[in-house]
Amino acid sequence: MKPVLAAPLALALAGLAACQPETTVPAPAPEPALSIERAFASPSLTGPSPRALTFSPDGSRVTFLRAKEEDRTVLDLWAMDAEGGEPYMLVDSRVLAPEERELTEAERQLRERARISSTGIVRYQWDRQGDAILVPIDGDVFYVDVESGDATRIMETEAFETDARISPQGNYVSFIRDQNLFITNLETGEERALTTTGGGLVSWGMAEFVSQEELSRRTGYWWSPDEQYIAVARVDESPVDNIQRLEIATDGSANVVDQRYPRAGRNNARVELFMLNLETGSRRQVYLADTDENYLARINWASDSSRAYVQVLNRPQDALTVLAVDPQSGTAEDWYTETTDVWINISDDFRTLEDGSVILTTEDTPGGFRHIRHLAADGSVINEVTSGEWVVNNLNAIDQENGLVYFTGWMQTPLERHLYSVPLDGSAAPTQITAGEGRWSGTFNSTTTAFIGSYQNPTTPPQTGLYGIDGTRLNWIEENALVEGHPYFEFADAHIEPQYGTLTAADGTELHYYLYLPADFDPSRTYPAVQYVYGGPHAQVVHRGWQGTRAQLFAQRGYVYFAIDNRGAYNRGRDFEAHLNRRMGQAEVEDQLLGLQFLKSLDYVDADRVGLWGWSYGGYMTIMTTLQAPGEFAAGVAGAPVTDWALYDTAYTERYMDTPQDNPEGYEQGSAFAHLDNYETPLFLIHGMADDNVIFANSVRLYADMQERRYEFEMMTYPGQRHGVRGEDRQVHLWTDIFDYFDRHLKDDG
Repeated sequence: MKPVLAAPLALALAGLAACQPETTVPAPAPEPALSIERAFASPSLTGPSPRALTFSPDGSRVTFLRAKEEDRTVLDLWAMDAEGGEPYMLVDSRVLAPEERELTEAERQLRERARISSTGIVRYQWDRQGDAILVPIDGDVFYVDVESGDATRIMETEAFETDARISPQGNYVSFIRDQNLFITNLETGEERALTTTGGGLVSWGMAEFVSQEELSRRTGYWWSPDEQYIAVARVDESPVDNIQRLEIATDGSANVVDQRYPRAGRNNARVELFMLNLETGSRRQVYLADTDENYLARINWASDSSRAYVQVLNRPQDALTVLAVDPQSGTAEDWYTETTDVWINISDDFRTLEDGSVILTTEDTPGGFRHIRHLAADGSVINEVTSGEWVVNNLNAIDQENGLVYFTGWMQTPLERHLYSVPLDGSAAPTQITAGEGRWSGTFNSTTTAFIGSYQNPTTPPQTGLYGIDGTRLNWIEENALVEGHPYFEFADAHIEPQYGTLTAADGTELHYYLYLPADFDPSRTYPAVQYVYGGPHAQVVHRGWQGTRAQLFAQRGYVYFAIDNRGAYNRGRDFEAHLNRRMGQAEVEDQLLGLQFLKSLDYVDADRVGLWGWSYGGYMTIMTTLQAPGEFAAGVAGAPVTDWALYDTAYTERYMDTPQDNPEGYEQGSAFAHLDNYETPLFLIHGMADDNVIFANSVRLYADMQERRYEFEMMTYPGQRHGVRGEDRQVHLWTDIFDYFDRHLKDDG
């Protein structure tokens, strides 16, 4: 049974199908230049790409994290003088932690939510004076003197300390221990517990699961600039359903994990906010809303500490209220509000200026394109700093003296990201600072006279340099040139560059795609193809950045490799994303099928040998697309898939789908089980058995239902692995299996 398609799309597909060339089975592809084993071995083929780049407070140095050459998963802290010279290692992670310590569940969750797969030094922070750097590592916290390199362990305990930070004036180190908030006086060494009632289902200063995973808020406490106050969240998880997960470890042992996991339509954790006065010890609760059905999204302080700006998102996520809170009394008043008929995407773009005004970004614009807005101290709009049918990516810096705002954005095309400056008063159009046809990111010094810029494009792995404010490069931090000695140098000649193009969706929307031709490409032959899909919100697949080795692995093994960003993808404005509203698994599927028929229309693609694969939302899309177009793909690989949105968490699912109670039809049609009668395309299903994000129950339920229907499918589970499969050996195993599966279904006869 074929799916019923919208009439314009059905006609378009019919027209393409009529043009199908006769196909022949391609000859075996030549031996690939790049092996799976080398793709995941150390050193990384991307090269020594620094991360977590920042300036010292006085701008004299640049610091960053860099992987060990012999082990790409372990990070050390490096530095470089801003005036030039070679980078040097500042802190060796193996010296501070000779043996890797087993992480607590709280720290594992923090890293999983932040998608941190590395070990060693994964975060650090300069002190205000620029004399020392705070280095948390494996539950311990070290204070490193920059000049001498000496490291002092701050807490001499067996306990695991998390979320450690230096206070704004540099007098304290704050941290979480045993679900309570502590501070240590750096001068006296005195330690003080600011809360004592954390434990069990109650925590202080920590973010609950959905705030970490779906709102990108991974802390639960915020210092005032003058160090007099700390805003701290109290989280009570007792209302949340306890989902027992059976984690099967690599040694075969099994452990039942109690996880408070709020599924769509069910209870969230109860989150309260308090203002702690360090001088008096008083604690004032902040009244957030008339109901507990909301999310504490962000907190920012005024530069003079006179007020805290508390962003509260209602549970449907269609109304954002910014409260102005008096830290002494805890009283709050509405300062700024936004509402929408779809959803609000939270950002970190909120900057308080010395005159009391605020700069933020918002999608409350025509077309839902994110732009910069200037607000007065009373919350009224002063002016729109930017506008147009393009997207601001994020605020980078504000030069108050010269009245300029610096930001990255997708102004020329949604495929390229550049750095721009614009007058704060909006009197002129943005000026592009960076060059090239790729993706830039930037980190500015405190005086906005220089920035650390990183650039990449499809043939250039990330390059990082120090740049003047006009975009002139002053020094390389990591040139990462593909010359002899670079890990990718021996494969550079075989590197395949993608082709870019656009297709038109059924409603006339322009969709971007990329396409890689096989290494042995001959236009007179036909080849198997693999289509990659993510398909969900807050993600963009097609862009002019370095795509890593995955596409190369497919192309060098004789595949055409293709991806298209369907309606619902990111960086095209909220209206583009809103095609998913209350109907996940519909518009995205239509657009991916449009991409499939484009592939099949190409003379050099074997129309009978096209596969589809994706992970997470892409795993969901692989299942949904093959089920709604039975037999159109020859094979599919679905990793860590959602199979029923009623099994996924509140904050993500309800943002796009509302609750199951309010949108039963959307949940029904968005479930894989509603379409399982159409199973025809063979599937390879993969899931980590300790996945605490897309819980393993999603796949287990699908396995059971397919088995009851006597459907043939293949599966692979990974004991101890969460939402991603980590480690060199497992990555090699995973990709060996994926290629073996596609080779059997797309290359071999029968």
